[in-house]
Amino acid sequence: MPTVHWLGAGLSSAPGIRRLAGGDTPLVLWNRTPARARATVAGLPNPPGIRELDFSALSAAVNPGDVLVSMLPADLHLKVARLALDSGAHFISSSYIAPDMQDLDSEGRTRGLCLVNEVGLDPGLDHLLAHRLLHAYRPLHQEGHRLRFRSWCGGFPALANDFRYKFSWSPVGVLRALRSPSRCVENGKEKIVQRPWQGLSRYEAALPGGHEQFEAYANRDSLPFINQYGFDAGWKLDQFVRGTLRLDGWAAAWRPLFEELDTLEGESGELRLQALGAELWEKYAYDEGEADRVVLCVELEALDGDTCAWHGGLCIDARGNDTGSAMGRLVSHTVSFAVDSVLAGELPSGVSAAPADPALIDKWLCALAELGDEVHTLPRS
Repeated sequence: MPTVHWLGAGLSSAPGIRRLAGGDTPLVLWNRTPARARATVAGLPNPPGIRELDFSALSAAVNPGDVLVSMLPADLHLKVARLALDSGAHFISSSYIAPDMQDLDSEGRTRGLCLVNEVGLDPGLDHLLAHRLLHAYRPLHQEGHRLRFRSWCGGFPALANDFRYKFSWSPVGVLRALRSPSRCVENGKEKIVQRPWQGLSRYEAALPGGHEQFEAYANRDSLPFINQYGFDAGWKLDQFVRGTLRLDGWAAAWRPLFEELDTLEGESGELRLQALGAELWEKYAYDEGEADRVVLCVELEALDGDTCAWHGGLCIDARGNDTGSAMGRLVSHTVSFAVDSVLAGELPSGVSAAPADPALIDKWLCALAELGDEVHTLPRS
């Protein structure tokens, strides 16, 4: 029987680990600090094996057909994927597909091995919701429709603080993202923004608990996902944006930080970035037992002239509880679904992202709902 090797027992891993530990597939949890791993699985009737993370020991332990899950920092994913291929094992991560990961596609296909990425929250669940909306709209498409697609996701404290944010992992990654340009489609044209706060907009979400205003900004490069989600080349795109939600008042609270980030350059800038990260972690990490909140909203709208010809919207509004943080549940439960699907032969070999198959999307979202996190219909704003 294959073994699942889960690497990393951080805050975003625990719920998925505990779910898989309740199944029949052997599970080994590898972590740099075994004591933390033991705390993650404390109280389970059938806890997984726990090993200190050492790549030599890991390589010796992996057998053909096993599954390696990397919940390590993104710069280690390629090393784990390479180890998986060399061992005849499958690989899973929740991170975006980097170019060097994509380069492994041909080898994975040749060996019949899955290299699955983008199966967390964002990216991950957002992909599933986008595919579901495209499947619903496609039969209704008419020439002349102008399409508006929005995918917004954000994590923040359930009880807002003055900073309008808290960190569940190292703030340095958040700061680096704020220094990166974004690319999307607005008003039918490509739009590039050098700093997220320079392209800030407002988004009103009709959530299950009522309407709520958020601040929103595009992040990364949205354009490759036009093809990934299945938009036909001839369709007219008025808007296509994937981005981040923040609590109302976030930009005002962070303005001094934006001003400093804009001045950082070179080696001294990197040192200051690291120092800022340490300061923010000290001030704004989640307290023990403090509840977080995640909001994910995905919408597709088709316009015929000035009239809305079709609208579809899906959302998740989750809060931390005694089963884990909202972020941890949504990321790691989705990763655990990918593990199940790899073992069941439901995912293609080679490099792939979250599935587009309607039946598999339904299966994953039903499993998510059974674990307490439902997808809701989002009415037109």
